[in-house]
Amino acid sequence: MTAAKAMRRHAADNLPRASVPNRDQLTALQDVAARYAVAITPAVADMMNPNDPQDPIARQFLPDMRELEHLPQEHADPIGDDAHSPVEGVVHRYPDRVLLKLVNACAVYCRFCFRREMVGPGRGGLSPRALSAALDYIAKTPQIWEVILTGGDPLVLSPRRLKDVMARLTAIEHVKAIRVHTRVPTVAPQRITPALVKALRTDKATFVVLHANHARELTKAARAACARLVDAGIPMLSQSVLLRGVNDDAGTLGELMRTLVECRIKPYYLHHADLAPGTAHFRTSMTEGQALMRELHGRVSGLCQPTYVLDIPGGYGKSPVGPTYLNADGSEIEDFTGRRHAYPPL
Repeated sequence: MTAAKAMRRHAADNLPRASVPNRDQLTALQDVAARYAVAITPAVADMMNPNDPQDPIARQFLPDMRELEHLPQEHADPIGDDAHSPVEGVVHRYPDRVLLKLVNACAVYCRFCFRREMVGPGRGGLSPRALSAALDYIAKTPQIWEVILTGGDPLVLSPRRLKDVMARLTAIEHVKAIRVHTRVPTVAPQRITPALVKALRTDKATFVVLHANHARELTKAARAACARLVDAGIPMLSQSVLLRGVNDDAGTLGELMRTLVECRIKPYYLHHADLAPGTAHFRTSMTEGQALMRELHGRVSGLCQPTYVLDIPGGYGKSPVGPTYLNADGSEIEDFTGRRHAYPPL
């Protein structure tokens, strides 16, 4: 069986049948799955409304023929991970922190993923030798204060393997903070077991960052999974991506941020969608994103305000791109209603 056929079969096996009402959609699934990984968990299938052709959950996970349309400005490595990878599995873009990409698999595959060329079934993760080399690099680089576990999704690993990685990181004296980026609490909440929670607990400051883009992802089971982490003393933050047709209106975005806070999760980043291949149909303009942030300002609690950021193509890091409320010379400032007020210069 060819790799393309294997991916088609894997995709078909992972698709909720209620979400494929016609032959055309199944054909789209198979064509896209020959190029990009597809997987949908039972928890995600249950979130979808098969009667809504614009369902924001389905839009995030079901293949779309537009994914095969690649624009010239799109790139397989849109944020420049490769340019900052001193050893396999490590991305060292900022002086005091690194990404540690443990695994290249996820419980589900987002259709807008910026690492979509690098993740999928059978892609594996770091070998024991590569992991040791990555940890050795971290141990020999004293300016590294924080390690961010990513991938793929690190929480697809077993508690035993996670415990080993956490213990080895904890043993590095200059590593003071560990961050774990994941979708698992919402897409496979049953995986957040007492054993996994225990594996994540260390003497270092440890945070779990949940990726969620719509309030409906915070189901009763997902909320319980997040509560198991928070109740164990592991603070949670969130990151979201601004996506056309999913959360690109102030009401939907505000509801997501409030729901996260109600779950004791602090909204952290709202990412402008990256220039990954085949994702143009998800991207808004920067102006639209700034307008949404203006609508949220003053209308939802400060606890619910993420930082709107762009990961600059080419590996130059994230920069805030939220709107400014000062005029050019700093003599006027705008309030949340749009009124402008004089402000005395220094």
